[in-house]
Amino acid sequence: MRTHNRRQIPRILAGANEPIFSILPDRVISNFRSPASENALLWNLVYPLAQPTLSLQTLNNIHPLWGSQNLVLEKDSLTPYYWGYKSSGERLQGLDGILNEIDGPGNKTEIDLFLCGSKTLVVVEAKHRANFGRCSRYLQDRCPEIHTPDHPHPCRYWEIGRQNFSDHLMFGARPMAEDPSPPCNRHYQLARTLVVGKALAEELKLDLYLWIIAAQGFWKSLEKTWLDFVDQVRDDALWRKMRVIAWEDIRDLTKT
Repeated sequence: MRTHNRRQIPRILAGANEPIFSILPDRVISNFRSPASENALLWNLVYPLAQPTLSLQTLNNIHPLWGSQNLVLEKDSLTPYYWGYKSSGERLQGLDGILNEIDGPGNKTEIDLFLCGSKTLVVVEAKHRANFGRCSRYLQDRCPEIHTPDHPHPCRYWEIGRQNFSDHLMFGARPMAEDPSPPCNRHYQLARTLVVGKALAEELKLDLYLWIIAAQGFWKSLEKTWLDFVDQVRDDALWRKMRVIAWEDIRDLTKT
């Protein structure tokens, strides 16, 4: 991991000298260089609002693109953790242990934003012009359940443990070789985000919310997949606390 300075990280409008930018992984930093950077959009809109925290009630008052409106919530002040880090550089408590438990060795689930309060954990996936991620092993014909059923290491997300997708989502039976594209492929990113969020909220003894931030004009490209995903969520209480809100409405908060 390299130390980064302001010249190496374009498209930052405020907070360029925050310690977080000296410790973020290179894969996060590289996204800032993209003209369609979701990371730059997230930082530039959320960071100015969170000085030092965000009000859960203020965010709840946003009219969602999808989801329940005006939930009855206790007051809470939310500290943002961008890609798992506070702007001052501290790692979110318990996150690395949960990622190791849920994801095992290899690439870990990367969640764009955690909003952590004394009662609440909001897990946020930010989308600008990209669709929800699918399973790369399935797309490369390397799924151990479908393409290589004799593989010595089956897919961990179908194994017993808190990471098991089917404990949280009505994905049906474990995939088999003759199956068409299974829901664990279509909803891979969202399923991992949900499972990590649930485990972390349990660890921290917080009430979990799962939100998507998307552009109003791009929401239609995401809506079908999102609706299919939320229809399979087993936890009714969590389903009511899932929302999609618009970047444009986050931006409007800076004007009030």
